[in-house]
Amino acid sequence: MSARAILLFAFALFSAAMLGLAAGAVWMVVTLYLRHPLPWLALPMGALLAWTIRSFVRPAGIGAAVLAACATALAAIYVNMLIAGVLIAGNMGMGLIDALRTAGAGMLWQLARMALSPADMGWTVLAMLLAAWLAWRAPRKR
Repeated sequence: MSARAILLFAFALFSAAMLGLAAGAVWMVVTLYLRHPLPWLALPMGALLAWTIRSFVRPAGIGAAVLAACATALAAIYVNMLIAGVLIAGNMGMGLIDALRTAGAGMLWQLARMALSPADMGWTVLAMLLAAWLAWRAPRKR
């Protein structure tokens, strides 16, 4: 592999991770505004991530499909960790940033994992498959 290919791969990986984190943050805002979990929102987030990755990060194909599925999984994990942080902040009377720092990634991950239901996992897996499928296929020509 050339140095250019390695740099492009690293950039694509970084871009997909940042897009997944951004999608998770948007998902958290909607969830908090409506005041109940929205696991089905994984589907539109996965479709949006697939479209964004296929259009701007990698061309349609296996690379874009893997990146889109991973970004969707990251968004689902991140939203659950953020919600756990919000709950800790609310219960302890702290700000969100202070709660996230105090709890740490390990505790947030454990709380998020404990809160996951089989339905949440089902929606996430379905969204990952949708994202991979949408990023795999080439856009239609007009």
